[in-house]
Amino acid sequence: MAGWRFEAIGTHWEIQTSAPLTDALRAAVAAEIERFDREWSRFRTDSDVTRLARTGGALESPDAGAMLDAYRELGAATGGAVNPLVGESLVALGYDADYTLRPAAPAPAPSAWTDQVAWTASEVVLSAPALLDIGALGKGRLVDRVLHVLAELPGDVVVDAGGDIRVRGSSVRIGLEHPYDATRAIGVVELRDGALCASAVNRRAWGEGLHHVLDARTGLPVRSWAATWALAPEAMTADAVATALFFDGGPVLAETWGVEWVRMSSDGRVQRSPGCPAELFVASPSAPRPRSRGEWTP
Repeated sequence: MAGWRFEAIGTHWEIQTSAPLTDALRAAVAAEIERFDREWSRFRTDSDVTRLARTGGALESPDAGAMLDAYRELGAATGGAVNPLVGESLVALGYDADYTLRPAAPAPAPSAWTDQVAWTASEVVLSAPALLDIGALGKGRLVDRVLHVLAELPGDVVVDAGGDIRVRGSSVRIGLEHPYDATRAIGVVELRDGALCASAVNRRAWGEGLHHVLDARTGLPVRSWAATWALAPEAMTADAVATALFFDGGPVLAETWGVEWVRMSSDGRVQRSPGCPAELFVASPSAPRPRSRGEWTP
């Protein structure tokens, strides 16, 4: 397998392919990532999302409909806990474009966000300035887009963006990293022609109890669940469910969407969906450690 490692959208990427990646394909992947980042990043001064935060208005993107449709279902399933206007809530806690990491008072997101945000398949329109944040599913969406760029490449492909992974072809064995000990895994899963996405409170954390998974209703980080993993045919779906699993409605949404999952509570309890194929060994701390989340072997 040929490997290509690089940094983009604030995370480490690894693309593994059984056929060599040409310079043209690498350029096409880079262009797709740049296009997505330029449209949706709240950390770039030149992005469309930053412009909408200043002026409101329209953002044209082929991702608009798919992502906002999913957000509508996420919001309904979680009682409003997941909301694309959570951007200002993250800024209030210090997770802003300048990474000041100095928290102020929590700021709940507007609950009736669909009154302010309208969209079609290829456009999102804000009736007033607001800061969109697509962190609940955006990285998974981009993984899917990158795999689409590589659609004509023959053979096996693995796209791994900071642990959000989509596989085409031969199965890979992936460890589920323990959220409180990166040297351990709580289980392993075999992934073939599908996606595994994970979320954890130890990722993008910057202070005591401060991390990127917020309840939009309160503007505060979640406390009950420490890590989630979701398996789906597409990475955006898996990413969305991995976010939803931090809230009570997550398992119901996962069942509706046909997604298998695992989640660990902040006190170490583990739950899984009835059909989840993961092999869990959290009760065996002496078990051999497989590769951690974001690592894989063909």
